[in-house]
Amino acid sequence: MKLLHIDSSILGDNSASRQLSESVVKAWKSADASVEVTYRDLAADAISHFSSATLVAAGTPAEVRSAAQQHEAELSASTLAEFQAADAIVIAAPMYNFSIPTQLKAWIDRIAVAGQTFRYTEAGPEGLCGGKKVIVVSTAGGLHAGQATGVAHEDYLKLLFGFLGITDIEFVRAQGLAYGDEVRSKALSDAQAQIDEQLFAAA
Repeated sequence: MKLLHIDSSILGDNSASRQLSESVVKAWKSADASVEVTYRDLAADAISHFSSATLVAAGTPAEVRSAAQQHEAELSASTLAEFQAADAIVIAAPMYNFSIPTQLKAWIDRIAVAGQTFRYTEAGPEGLCGGKKVIVVSTAGGLHAGQATGVAHEDYLKLLFGFLGITDIEFVRAQGLAYGDEVRSKALSDAQAQIDEQLFAAA
């Protein structure tokens, strides 16, 4: 089984989402020795944002692309191929200003490709990525799950992956991390317990 592990926090070793996403991957590998992990750190090795240069590179024949266009086209192709090859994806998604990090959005813009991961039909849009599993590690300084303030965070990710045909989505949530040491400690402990006792309890 191929697992794609995505980190997007800019906080390095101080990141709660990185800590928890690593725990998810370790627990998964312990439960299934066949897991092959591909790791992408979107903060340390950022993907350039979707732009006119991306579109021009895609529309330019390979033999006449400039070096910059070739890099852009290869970045899009490799990112998409990585996602398509994965059976499961673990995504660390901290909340920044009521939404996901721009680094994560840049990755999403490379994998949401018409004709590749979704298509439009006479009956409407159809996701082409069914069968994959996604675990989102959702962290936030405040309390936003189920609130209007969380629409551009968890709700957006659920909508986006659902659009791509992925319905097996689970959230590992640690919120209220800025509410003091006691609240932070309990949130992280509860999230770790969910990983240990629920996600892989049957394995």
